[in-house]
Amino acid sequence: MPLRRRSPRTGTAADATYERVQQLREPELSAEVSEDAVLMRRVADGEEVALRMLYERHAAGMLRLIRRLTSQREVAEEILQESWLAVWRSAGSFRGEAPVRAWLLGVARRQAHNRLRRAEPVLVELEKAADVPDLEPAVDEQVLARAERRDLVAAVAELPEHLREVLVLVLAEDLPYPQVAVILGIPTGTVKSRMHMARRLLTEALTKTTNPKGGRTGDR
Repeated sequence: MPLRRRSPRTGTAADATYERVQQLREPELSAEVSEDAVLMRRVADGEEVALRMLYERHAAGMLRLIRRLTSQREVAEEILQESWLAVWRSAGSFRGEAPVRAWLLGVARRQAHNRLRRAEPVLVELEKAADVPDLEPAVDEQVLARAERRDLVAAVAELPEHLREVLVLVLAEDLPYPQVAVILGIPTGTVKSRMHMARRLLTEALTKTTNPKGGRTGDR
């Protein structure tokens, strides 16, 4: 499923393995975060090369977030360009209170919301059906997979916007709550409560869809 966040098991040998992997990753991640911050300072000083380097690192993630707010690729790409223009103009306002990635996603979100206020947004599927299929998958499995994806997409699309964007940032973008709070400009506790509500509403909607009377049509 596209919206699935994996958590390590606790209280087992797997826990120690997970911690060790995280320790090995932390220096690399910290170096990348530090380099991003240096690039941001260079952008603030007017270095276009630094802006291009940040673009190469983060434009894809920003476009992915924007595409979840509009189904029109051309509009999404325009918003992305507007976002990077905003980054160029406002890089000096970056204070390093959150990772550069979170700050950039916040810029993209604001630009998308500014554009979508002027037009009725059309939500796009969280996961386009562009997955590479098995060479000879069973037809029934394909149909079931598509139905489940449709159910999930429909349920997410029905969520209120303030819950949907939290769900996307936490599960699809795999961002921690504090970074989501920075992007949305809300307290971390509010992010947690919205996430809890989004999960509850999704569970209720999917339960009704997949098991309206005790099972899917054709299960009995």
